[in-house]
Amino acid sequence: MKREIIVICGPTAVGKTEYAIDTALRMNGEIVSCDSMQLYKYMDIGSAKPTVEEQARVRNYLVDQIDPAEAFSAAKYQTLAKAAIEEIFAKGKTPVIAGGTGLYLNALLYDMDFSAPPRNDAYRDQLYKEAEEFGPAYLHQKLLRIDSNAAARIHPNNIKKVVRALEAAEEGAKVKDFSKDLTPTQDYSAVLVGLTRNRGELYDRINRRVDILIEKGLLEEVRNLLAKGLTEADISMKGIGYKEIIAYYHGQYSLEEAIDLVKKNTRHYAKRQLTWFKRYKDMKWFNISEYDSDADCLKEIFQWLEKK
Repeated sequence: MKREIIVICGPTAVGKTEYAIDTALRMNGEIVSCDSMQLYKYMDIGSAKPTVEEQARVRNYLVDQIDPAEAFSAAKYQTLAKAAIEEIFAKGKTPVIAGGTGLYLNALLYDMDFSAPPRNDAYRDQLYKEAEEFGPAYLHQKLLRIDSNAAARIHPNNIKKVVRALEAAEEGAKVKDFSKDLTPTQDYSAVLVGLTRNRGELYDRINRRVDILIEKGLLEEVRNLLAKGLTEADISMKGIGYKEIIAYYHGQYSLEEAIDLVKKNTRHYAKRQLTWFKRYKDMKWFNISEYDSDADCLKEIFQWLEKK
């Protein structure tokens, strides 16, 4: 059997869920989520997770699987997603990767080594003391002299990353740049489908979706998560839609301000997603706005896929 995965990606709110389901049904596939929020339990509304009815149509992997209190990473995602892909291949089906988290997608398309740089606790403590005494700019200048490439990527105020880079350099290593020097995986081949819409239409969909999430009960969902003991310090709660509502509960914003901020942050995120996905030279883009209907767009996608 041909070991090939189909990737359906694009910015948030573009319509990936519906297109991935239809593609999986057409291509005898099952879906592996590539979304850093939909994999968490209890976070159904804010993550715009596929509904129970949608999940009943096609098997979905890595949805509603991880406790939000658990520290999760791209390395863990890579392990779980590749296991799911192998399970789908073993059934004689096609894995359909659907989502918008760029680093997670890279973890499936390329041979990425997520092993941590060597740890040197004494040197790390020294660096944090220097940051406290002399300020973050001092530490960043030190990194600039040792590893200029890492310094160019890391903001001076991100002390944690600067320290990690300095620690790696001290041990003769380099902090990995996961956006460059990528070697395609040999585990399978990949066909990349990118979905987009005209900017005005996409932003309208984003604004409308945020309103719908509020109507569906996002505030109550966040309140329930806080009642479980989760805080803004948890990785899961740093997602757009969650961090702004937490700030509202803490009195930092009015509800109207928090909702507007969710919309603004989501629009900015969509822009960053498009920038990321446009790096993929083999991506075939489909602008849904240019078709009379989803059915017409899907028809062209299927025709393209079946020629591959």
